Amino acid sequence: MANSIWESYPPKATDDQLEYLAQKVKDWTIFNGLTVRPNPSFIKDETNPNHVLATNAPVTLYPSPFPRKCFEQAQCLQKVYNELYAAIACAEEWLSEIMKELIEVDDFLANLWKIHLQVKKEGYVQDLTLGMFRSDYMLHFSDDNAAPSLKQVEFNTISSSFGGLAVRVAQMHTELASFPQPGQSLAYPTHDLFGTTSAPTLPPPNHAVQTLASALSTAYTAYGPSKSSPTLPTCILFLVQDTERNLFDQMALSSHLHQTNPEIPTFRLPVSKILSHTSIPSTTDNPSRPLIYTNPANPTLRFEVSLVYFRALYAPTEYNTPTSWAARHHLERSAAIKCPSVLLHLSGSKKVQQVLTDTTSPILERFLPHASKDDLERLRSSFAPQYSMSDGPDSEGVKIALDPAKAESHVLKPQREGGGNNIYRGNIPTFLRGISERDYKQYILMELIQPPKAARNVALRSDGQVVAGDVISELGIFGSCLWRSGSGNKGREGMEVLENEEGGYLMRTKARDSDEGGVAAGFSSLDSLILYDE
Repeated sequence: MANSIWESYPPKATDDQLEYLAQKVKDWTIFNGLTVRPNPSFIKDETNPNHVLATNAPVTLYPSPFPRKCFEQAQCLQKVYNELYAAIACAEEWLSEIMKELIEVDDFLANLWKIHLQVKKEGYVQDLTLGMFRSDYMLHFSDDNAAPSLKQVEFNTISSSFGGLAVRVAQMHTELASFPQPGQSLAYPTHDLFGTTSAPTLPPPNHAVQTLASALSTAYTAYGPSKSSPTLPTCILFLVQDTERNLFDQMALSSHLHQTNPEIPTFRLPVSKILSHTSIPSTTDNPSRPLIYTNPANPTLRFEVSLVYFRALYAPTEYNTPTSWAARHHLERSAAIKCPSVLLHLSGSKKVQQVLTDTTSPILERFLPHASKDDLERLRSSFAPQYSMSDGPDSEGVKIALDPAKAESHVLKPQREGGGNNIYRGNIPTFLRGISERDYKQYILMELIQPPKAARNVALRSDGQVVAGDVISELGIFGSCLWRSGSGNKGREGMEVLENEEGGYLMRTKARDSDEGGVAAGFSSLDSLILYDE
């Protein structure tokens, strides 16, 4: 019964109907900037040597059904999660215990932790941190007759992407599902989920761009006046990859910010230009260590950076030059507010998520002392079972992971962001036997979430192909939090939350036989929701 909502969805379409819908979606995406730079595997560099081409982002033709109760639960949880991870990022002592075992086997995390220690030794000059988060969930069915529950896949603390394009997808599906006449959609065949009267059922409004742009504006204002002498105009830097394909998603935020706060300059700074386009005065000249940005379009005009918004430097592969780590250290020691700081970046490690799910520990009460009992219960109910791989060969996690039968219902996760990193099901025992037991601690083991069995949709890929089939969807809820760190390092002492917001969502849908879920990595399509009541 619980899966029945998907059994007749999406509505059956003739070849002519599907061709019309696909063409309408292709045209809509290009006209409205629901686009990405093409993957080199699709458009070769020799065909596009100057990287000027754009194509539609991968999108679903139909919005996906989602239970209203679970959607509203995810929305209600976001502010609690925001505060939880803000407190963790302030808990240096606690994080150091987590990192202690990881830095022995993970050079990437070790280098991030080293940056924190170096800046701490010199002295931090900025106590404000901005988090722009996305908490990702899937529906879980314990059996075919059970109502779905909401289970968290992961919590993103750096480069929480696709807010800009997610808004566009919701707008597109809303337009397609709207009724020019009672009971007749502009583009979709008739279906009960789309409504049967002149009041159609439409995707919920998506406020991700407003939420995220507002967070940038709030942090910019909180930075205050220029710390330079003589004073300089202040700005926001979007730190981006040199070969960024998802720039239109990012530009949706900067464009909205310019429209609502035209007095705030924003600039895109490629990672390779950090050290050549920014500088910090010597501490003798200015102990505040302001970050100075020189705009290459007008080198005589300099700006002081109030906020660095990281849409890059979240993966080890991005630290691929001799100066990459120096550049990250350079930004961290500056007075600019970081989104995220190194400590907040580290707080998003899978190991941290695994430790939080320990139901025998009062860890949530420690970091959320003012949360209600109901909030803590809702938080715990969103956790999928997870296990440490650090406790030796006799630990429960290692035993499950090495048992071929039990491993079939689990995923092995490293401490990494982005798609393509996880080890699934029957591949887990073989993989672990190919590495040393010492390296097990690089991973955590998570029980797989069981999505609806009957879900189907149709996707338009970036290469123009239309593909229909069984799918799995993942819901992300966006949130933001700006806080001032306290004088202590226990996670709450003196911490002051200045703003804590929830707003907007991301729906990603992938083929059921695809384990990974990243849109940028090529596994998923952008989607939106049609809410239903169970």
